[in-house]
Amino acid sequence: MNQRTWLHAWLMLLPALVMLLAFTHVPTLSTLWHSLYLPARSGEQAEFAGLDNYRMLLDDEVFWQALSNNLWYALGTVPTAMVLALVMALWVNSRIRGRAALRLAYFTPTMLPMIAVANIWLFFYSPEIGLFNQLLGSLGLEGINWLGDPDWALPSLMLMTIWKEAGFFMIFYLAALQGLNPDLYAAAELEGASRWYRFRHVTLPLLMPTSLFVLVNAVLNAFKMVDHLFILTKGGPNNATNLLLYYIYENAFAFFDSNYAATLTLVMLALLILLALLQFGLFEHRIHYR
Repeated sequence: MNQRTWLHAWLMLLPALVMLLAFTHVPTLSTLWHSLYLPARSGEQAEFAGLDNYRMLLDDEVFWQALSNNLWYALGTVPTAMVLALVMALWVNSRIRGRAALRLAYFTPTMLPMIAVANIWLFFYSPEIGLFNQLLGSLGLEGINWLGDPDWALPSLMLMTIWKEAGFFMIFYLAALQGLNPDLYAAAELEGASRWYRFRHVTLPLLMPTSLFVLVNAVLNAFKMVDHLFILTKGGPNNATNLLLYYIYENAFAFFDSNYAATLTLVMLALLILLALLQFGLFEHRIHYR
């Protein structure tokens, strides 16, 4: 490769590199720098704190509560939404009447703004006039304070998230299913393979690249959940629904402690990197790219 070609290649990459540096690497380094300082007092410069913010984080009960909530939230929403998305994709990919309308119905929650979704589910969960308690009352059962009871608040958020995200993930599975080679199924059928055998040994292995893509996005979505909390719970009751990103927001914009918020941000970033490495480490050797 001559020098002119080399220069041309770098000039082509330059816009992407500038965007990557400006919106990824520089903010990360700036966040790391801010996490090493204490908040600046009026008329004074910020004081270097070293690792004091990280030591404070270890003793922060609210942080551990938010972290635990977020892990349970991810564990409850990610696999459920993925399985439901795959089931829906298999159904709407089959030859049934009205499948176009069914696909639209499944995908509609994804098109709704997050604030609109939160307000819709706020009506469902309202203790007195909510749809769910009305249904329970019609069955002679006592209503539940869905968002006010610490035992029910986080599962209620999980249900809403699954409803919203399953249709979005369904689109990826549907696209992958439509791209599979039908000759593979014809050959398996000639060999006498059952429908379950074809699904387990033909469909699932070929869908693994899509499953990994959906898994990574679902995990990221589970840790960047914040919009719905503003409308539904604001992290309550008693921090039962406080998630990491919302706790970062509280520290930065409610408590005005941007340095501690930077510390929390780096911890969440490290956790996401660890989860990404685990996902690729566990699934990469099982994926067959065509």
